Amino acid sequence: MVACGRRFGKTEAGKIAILERALRGSRCWWLSPTYPMASQVWRDLQATCAGVQISRGERRLDFPGGGFIAIRSAFAADRLRGAGLDFAVLDEAAFMDDRVWPEVVRPMLLERRGGALFLSTPNGRNGFWELFQLGQDSAQPDWAAFHFTSFDNPLISRADLESLRRQTPARIWEQEYLAQFSEDAGSVFRGVRQAATAPAAAPIPGRRYVIGCDWGRDHDYTALVVVDAEARAVTAVERFNQVGWALQRGRLRALYDRWRPAAIWAESNSIGAVNIEALQAEGLPVRPFATTAASKGPLVEALALAIERGELALIPDEGLLGELLAYRCQRLPGGGYRYGAPPGLHDDQVMALALAWHGVQRGGAGVDFV
Repeated sequence: MVACGRRFGKTEAGKIAILERALRGSRCWWLSPTYPMASQVWRDLQATCAGVQISRGERRLDFPGGGFIAIRSAFAADRLRGAGLDFAVLDEAAFMDDRVWPEVVRPMLLERRGGALFLSTPNGRNGFWELFQLGQDSAQPDWAAFHFTSFDNPLISRADLESLRRQTPARIWEQEYLAQFSEDAGSVFRGVRQAATAPAAAPIPGRRYVIGCDWGRDHDYTALVVVDAEARAVTAVERFNQVGWALQRGRLRALYDRWRPAAIWAESNSIGAVNIEALQAEGLPVRPFATTAASKGPLVEALALAIERGELALIPDEGLLGELLAYRCQRLPGGGYRYGAPPGLHDDQVMALALAWHGVQRGGAGVDFV
């Protein structure tokens, strides 16, 4: 069991281990959560093993001594079947179905008393963590556990890693680069209650304010969050649904008239674009933000970093605090993240706050101050 930080070199270590065994005649599998994740390994092994028999359709290399390496995807665990194995590498094992090891791979190793190498960054305290505990238990002589951080790779600049640490929320840094197993691996925002120190406020002449707007209507809510850009503090929150777009724009207009923000950052997806155009036609300083898989992560992580470091004060609004505390992050097998509220809950206020904080960070960039 090997828990590694990102860019430690675990895949290279796995390729060396599986090649050594295949060259000695062992029957080997390389398993990844999906075939696309194993594609680079497959290309590297083909380039390294010139002269061996290559079956591209089966993704298999056959060596002169009888050994072989077969690439397999753990995506559909029920379909993984085969003859006995001597060795298996489970790459990014923390992101595989927990059934892959006990129900598929381990039975294939029994007949030949084979071994396995589990390589992964942690993903909370799931099945990979449970097996890692076996490796730390002296009463389990068949298991061994090893831990390496990204700092253990001598080819990576420590200065670059330190720079990355300063720009990364602690939750991601600890799991992805220090390879730590976290009980709250899916939690995005830390220090939420501690940050709830700013009372709801009234506008102060001369202050610069920013409003974040996340649209909703029937099932979702429209959320509006006002942030004092100079005090770095939330000053007001509004949330409503089951009302028409004209009334929603009217409520945003009323909030604008009260706070006179330098900018209103609003989600432009779907109906948002139409509402933004209508508000801009009325002279409101609305700036569009397109929420995509690529843009959502940096938006949310910037907010998480600000709350975690005490750079943004929150008001003790239980609706807002509850959404922040419930908001989750799921690491995808390919290395990216999926952010959102748990099923049945909402994230409208989280997104409105993230947009407002984005506007604070942008300062005068693209903003017409009023």
